[in-house]
Amino acid sequence: MNRQTEALADFEQTIVAIASSAEPSGRGVVRLSGLDVDVVLDRMHLEVDGGSSAKRFDAEVDLGSPIGKVPISLLHWPTERSYTGQPSAEFHLLGSQPLLSGMVDRAIQAGARAARPGEFTLRAFLGGRLDLTQAEAVLGVIEAEGRGALNQALEQLSGNLSRPLEMMRDEALNLLADVEAGLDFVDEDIEFISNDQLVQRLKVIQTQIDETWEMMKQRGGGASQPVVTIRGEPNAGKSFLMNQLSQSDAAIVADVPGTTRDVVYSRAKIGRREIRLADTAGIEAGRCEIERQSQQHAKEASRQAILRLWCVDASRTDLEEAIDMLVEVSRSERKSSVIDFWIATKFDRCDVGESELLDRLVSRMPADHDVGKLHVCSALTGHGMDSLVEKIERLLDSIDREEIGSVLGTAARCQQSLGRARDAVSAAMALTISQQGHEFVAAEIRLLAEALGEVTGAVYTDDLLDRVFSRFCIGK
Repeated sequence: MNRQTEALADFEQTIVAIASSAEPSGRGVVRLSGLDVDVVLDRMHLEVDGGSSAKRFDAEVDLGSPIGKVPISLLHWPTERSYTGQPSAEFHLLGSQPLLSGMVDRAIQAGARAARPGEFTLRAFLGGRLDLTQAEAVLGVIEAEGRGALNQALEQLSGNLSRPLEMMRDEALNLLADVEAGLDFVDEDIEFISNDQLVQRLKVIQTQIDETWEMMKQRGGGASQPVVTIRGEPNAGKSFLMNQLSQSDAAIVADVPGTTRDVVYSRAKIGRREIRLADTAGIEAGRCEIERQSQQHAKEASRQAILRLWCVDASRTDLEEAIDMLVEVSRSERKSSVIDFWIATKFDRCDVGESELLDRLVSRMPADHDVGKLHVCSALTGHGMDSLVEKIERLLDSIDREEIGSVLGTAARCQQSLGRARDAVSAAMALTISQQGHEFVAAEIRLLAEALGEVTGAVYTDDLLDRVFSRFCIGK
């Protein structure tokens, strides 16, 4: 029996563990969870009333010789409105390991059991407080070594991944109900859903799965080519810069503003890695339907990127105004896990020196912007191009270091299940179009719902839980 199977078997037992860092600190936490929390507290001579609301109060716990009585703050959740979804309590005291270990021993003497690694978060998952992706995000928060990794884990913890997956699965189950209802009444000549309606609804799910698949690729779950977008106003030298970085003629280059309408992708070798460069339409107000669609596609490419290169024409007389506009756009399109890098292009046409130009850029940047993420270059003459490639390579390396961890593990696990979901929805559509019979379509939709459920944990096995929660430390 593996550790998660054991935890499932005694889910109602009251468990205890140190929940704070092992390093000495001014404050430490010991956590209790289980149906008999109040019994354990009573045996520790800690009186809690029978109310249903969470409370905090000060008390003392006798840890025996040689420590004696220790002052604590007790946080008590008597109902399921706790992290684990069970009655819970936390002892807050001085962050001394002997004191914290003594508190754990005292709780065990009073009837609690020492918690296994990840068991508190496992109970939160089993109690419906977290789904599986959010549980992995908890570990991502714990392990985060940089702001990028922390922000990504917090986004996942907030449900930005699980919500669309749950909506897809709900739609798949609703679709399955309609298909099976039609099978039940096949002799009654009642059509619950036509083939055209079925294909249309399956297409919507397929599109959503593809979008989530791409998002997981950008998180590192199998993506060998991260996306780097090039953004800026029309005629800012974006396309020429892309061609120089990719050493190709992928993008059309002309002095006419608005040459690029759709997103143009090209592979580029940056140091030891390959990336996908995305040249986007220049930022402007969409005056016609083509321009509006161009702007929408550019924004979508920007949201998929892990690094955005913002280009401003250094030769402009209204340089400060142009920068201010781009900064505003960058804020509106920003996601927490992306890095913004600013480039003054066309330096060969500029009538001021590089240092003065950089000073003008710095003066318009947000106060928290890293001045190391500013650059001056000319793709035409090659000025600053070698150092630009080196800076991009360092930024990509920093992103790799920050994304190592549990959220990356979610991406890898998610792609496996999403791959099965993609196969199932494609098969269901093919069977519907070829009119092979709704009983075969229903079987594929069941596989689709099951694959989507595997990601969030609506469908799980002991082996899956063991892979996820075995990485946790005790107390989490």
